[in-house]
Amino acid sequence: MVQRITDVKQKENISTQILESLPEWFGLPESTAEYIHCSREMPFWADIENGKARGFLALKETSPYTAEIYVMGVRKEYHRCGIGRALFEHFHSYAKGHGYSFLQVKTVQEGHYKEYDQTSAFYKRMGFRELECFPTLWDEWNPCQIYVMSVR
Repeated sequence: MVQRITDVKQKENISTQILESLPEWFGLPESTAEYIHCSREMPFWADIENGKARGFLALKETSPYTAEIYVMGVRKEYHRCGIGRALFEHFHSYAKGHGYSFLQVKTVQEGHYKEYDQTSAFYKRMGFRELECFPTLWDEWNPCQIYVMSVR
């Protein structure tokens, strides 16, 4: 069941457990630590069943008009079980209720890594569309694809 998490320590524990379980996506220790640290202060949702966090999502405001999926992770054993969609729906509902006009997410451009191709496919299923790719924003091995969608 997806729930809003407000306790900073609980956010940190959930994001640490889940991101460390996903080294294919979150294998750079410095970046992972930054996700964990920064998401403690953001609106945050987690899917928790029987006391175990199965996935989470943190929202970052990038402008008064735009909310970003700052970081999202679902344990691999729960991929394709509807958890990502449920987290996204809570994020979308919050964004709509708080007057945002746009949603965005950044990921690695398709065609570079199988895992990130799966990530891109998920975001496209949620309704995101490609806006622009920044080939060297992160580094040349990880071209940054920005996806956007309108909040309606």
